[in-house]
Amino acid sequence: MGKDIHTPAVDQLFQAVLTLESMEDCYRFFEDVCTINELLSISQRFEVATMLKEHRTYLDIAEKTGASTATISRVNRSLTYGNDGYDMVLERMNKKDDSSAKQ
Repeated sequence: MGKDIHTPAVDQLFQAVLTLESMEDCYRFFEDVCTINELLSISQRFEVATMLKEHRTYLDIAEKTGASTATISRVNRSLTYGNDGYDMVLERMNKKDDSSAKQ
């Protein structure tokens, strides 16, 4: 079994993330917390998840994002067998986009 991520240190990190109020806040915080490569890897996985939800092919995703098929497969496993985190966030983002478009 994998490591348990439910630790006081992770709780503290997530509490910190929940205090961010703007895109600029996010850039400032994540540029300090993550290396550039870590941040680019996380954003690439999120882009892959978005494209998989759009039913794009692995080849198309690999060409557009530069992600390896191993990364695409890992993200696909998370979408299929994970904790629905990608789905939750993508749904919330879509609702926010929909409400912004109506205004």
